[in-house]
Amino acid sequence: MTERRAILSGSTFEEQIGYARAVVDGDWVHVSGTTGFDYSTMTISDDVVEQAEQCVRNIGAALAEAGCGLADVVRVRYLLPEREDFEPCWPVLRKVFGEVRPAATMMVVGLADPRMRIEIEVYARRRGLRIEAVHGENMLREWQYVHNAIVPPAAMSLDEARERLGRYRLENAYLGDRLVGCSTVRPPQGEEAVATVIARVLPEYRGRGFGAALYERGLAHARVLGAKGVETCVLAANGDGLRFAEKYGFVEVERYVLDGESDLWVDLRLREG
Repeated sequence: MTERRAILSGSTFEEQIGYARAVVDGDWVHVSGTTGFDYSTMTISDDVVEQAEQCVRNIGAALAEAGCGLADVVRVRYLLPEREDFEPCWPVLRKVFGEVRPAATMMVVGLADPRMRIEIEVYARRRGLRIEAVHGENMLREWQYVHNAIVPPAAMSLDEARERLGRYRLENAYLGDRLVGCSTVRPPQGEEAVATVIARVLPEYRGRGFGAALYERGLAHARVLGAKGVETCVLAANGDGLRFAEKYGFVEVERYVLDGESDLWVDLRLREG
């Protein structure tokens, strides 16, 4: 099912009129006409350039919550009551969109509040997920960052991550250029040939199918290695991780605390068939 999600900024206009700052519809993000109000205080500058700068900050915040950024904007509309106010804003707009070069339209129109001197509306498209095997120091540092962010009790040094890379398959997941998660596949072990597949997604990117994509890749690789069974391991305090594993078909087999530690871990086994 295509994701449809409303993003609110806290603007009183959204509540009073009945709209969202942005709507995520699948890969598309539609950002409503956004003015120069600081929504945390509902104040606005008299200066049109400062309003343009605040518009961009407001739009950037909405896009970030949607999982993309200003670099993903494909179309922009500029609405101003006075045409002569547009040119002073060009340096601000060029700084943001000069490399992106979205399609653009400027219109001279009346705005809802006489204090508003510019309103900006954008459409953006979220880039697809990209999963790559870890290679090189930079990617290994990214893998280490996600691992340590998700399981701080088991935080590892870069040397420890290098050791893992020598024994396991490590992958990183990216949305455009943004790091969103990582995975680990431990080769099959024991008479039962059980492999371990662990997927980790940063909290701000959860609920969008990225964990499932990482698991699918990991499971496919485990099967290539000859795995007859698959396990995963989740920190008990990671409620999102446990719910995801259970939803994906894993069942709990053991809870334990490692020697000398206090954190509770959960091992889960993927149901056969």
